[in-house]
Amino acid sequence: MLLSEMTALRGPSGWEDAVRDAIRREAAAILYGKGRVYTDTMGNLFCCRTGTDAGKPRVMLAAHMDEVGFLVRFAREDGLLGIDAVGDIDPRCAVSKHVLVGENAVPGVIGVKAIHLMCEEDRKKAPDLQNMFIDVGAKDREEAERLCPPGSYATFDGAYVPFGDGFVQARALGSRAGCLVLLDALRESDYAGDLTCVFTVQQHVGMRGARIAARRIMPDAAVVVEGAAACDMGMTDAHRQAARCGAGAVLPFMDRRAVVPQRMRELALRAAQKRGIPVQTLRGTAASSGAGEIERVGAPCLRIAIPCRYAHSPATVCKLSDIDAVRDLLLAVLEEINEGADRV
Repeated sequence: MLLSEMTALRGPSGWEDAVRDAIRREAAAILYGKGRVYTDTMGNLFCCRTGTDAGKPRVMLAAHMDEVGFLVRFAREDGLLGIDAVGDIDPRCAVSKHVLVGENAVPGVIGVKAIHLMCEEDRKKAPDLQNMFIDVGAKDREEAERLCPPGSYATFDGAYVPFGDGFVQARALGSRAGCLVLLDALRESDYAGDLTCVFTVQQHVGMRGARIAARRIMPDAAVVVEGAAACDMGMTDAHRQAARCGAGAVLPFMDRRAVVPQRMRELALRAAQKRGIPVQTLRGTAASSGAGEIERVGAPCLRIAIPCRYAHSPATVCKLSDIDAVRDLLLAVLEEINEGADRV
């Protein structure tokens, strides 16, 4: 599956069905006759390959399928849709953006009061999502509710666009690239122990899928693959640039929910150095990940991240070479674990 195809799938937290179905088909073809693919009651997708050496650690690889989005709360008399955010969305990124609403992908646009109608005080502050709406061109409430009933999900309508020197932009780019990296690991790794790739749900509303998945598998070691906010724009002070696009795979020290065990980071650094894989450390701890939920079951958890600009927006940006580095590093980490179970 191509990255452009993966990012075209709509899957906000709690409605990951299309993404899960596509990954399930791909994983089933990879594991044909060599493993099991199943979904739990929460919606996590498990792709399990039984190992040939029972003495090797049970390894869990995790990436989340969901993206940020919106939920329709009600329709107004004039046909505009009241909305709320699903996940963390900067309201400034939402104004005037194209969206697709509901199962039928009804086209719409996020609106807010026009600037020439705002008072001076309103112009000085960021718009409030509670004062925004989605306009689907409905003439009244009845038509709006017929097209987009309350409870419908809406997603940004952001196209996949290659540009510049190996860069791409798309919505849900970090998470979906992470999913493809896991599929590559499932296809290419010859790890001798039990290997389970888990594609989790509801990352953006509390890492709920990772919490349940870890308890089901009870791994000996885990690796989480995801996006990391790069913040490497020129107007940002150098010491505040958490990572840089084009500098390779990102290895975080910690986040708000987890501290990466030093031996796991050393394992990853050793794997990268031996194979000439470009890596960088994440100079920031403000984000959260599913690693903290996985570590609650006692499994040491490594994070490997893809540096991304403009996360949680219609046009997240990353460099394809960084995705390649993350894939290569994940395969290298599995090789290192395979060579010595005492290292995890």
